[in-house]
Amino acid sequence: MIGKILGVFFGMLFGGPLGALFGLFIGHQFDKARRLNQGGFARGGFGGADQAKRQEEFLTSAYAVMGHVAKAKGQVTKEEIQLATIMMDRMNLNSEQKRAAQEAFREGKSADFPLERILDKVRISSGGRHDLLQFFLELQISAAFADGSVHPAEREVLHRIAQGLGFSAQQLEQRLRMQEAAFRFQQGGNFGGGHYQGGQQSGSWQQASSASQLSDAYDVLGVSEDADAKTLKRAYRKLMNEHHPDKLMAKGLPPEMMNMAKEKSQEIQNAYDLIKKVKGFK
Repeated sequence: MIGKILGVFFGMLFGGPLGALFGLFIGHQFDKARRLNQGGFARGGFGGADQAKRQEEFLTSAYAVMGHVAKAKGQVTKEEIQLATIMMDRMNLNSEQKRAAQEAFREGKSADFPLERILDKVRISSGGRHDLLQFFLELQISAAFADGSVHPAEREVLHRIAQGLGFSAQQLEQRLRMQEAAFRFQQGGNFGGGHYQGGQQSGSWQQASSASQLSDAYDVLGVSEDADAKTLKRAYRKLMNEHHPDKLMAKGLPPEMMNMAKEKSQEIQNAYDLIKKVKGFK
């Protein structure tokens, strides 16, 4: 209502009766946009009644784009299909949700897949939240790394995805380096598939003290190997804040993706703990 009032007032002031009519129209558009911002994505999350629908769109879009990434190099590998299946299991999807995810994955492989339009939907369903969009992008990077490396055609698609989600080429390349390091860190560290159980040390934890594992740990956190304790802690806290499962859930992450968010947080924690242990940081 306030938009209409102000529109009429300033329209009359500067343009007389015709200006008032024009001001009324502009004010109406302002009020309409204001209601959408206050209702649809209140407090930065999903809007009440639409929450489940938007979360479902986010989930199915993730699998559709994942299928598109997998198909980029011409043939979908068994590792990529296995990764999609593993993700479904980690998300504890019910039979109906699995069918929807599988169908979305198949649609993503089609030659006429409307990538840009789907990415627009993702931006809307996420409310434009940076951390949710980043989580979505990291899912696609993980899919590209399913077979251990990123094909040039997959990298090209990832750049399109990043651009569609509002990330720069530099931001994508940094995430690619971090994910590549995370892939090696998980494989070399052998933390039960990349997950450090209960904070207890094991024989596999000792293996992670190698120079290559330490280097990968720094890359996982996105810092240089000469970073001091303060820089390291700042990077760690930033990443944990971006990937904290509870915070992502509060902002609209589908509950089915909670386990994956936890795993990512644990991966960051593992890297940080290793560097502190080897370097003697507190």
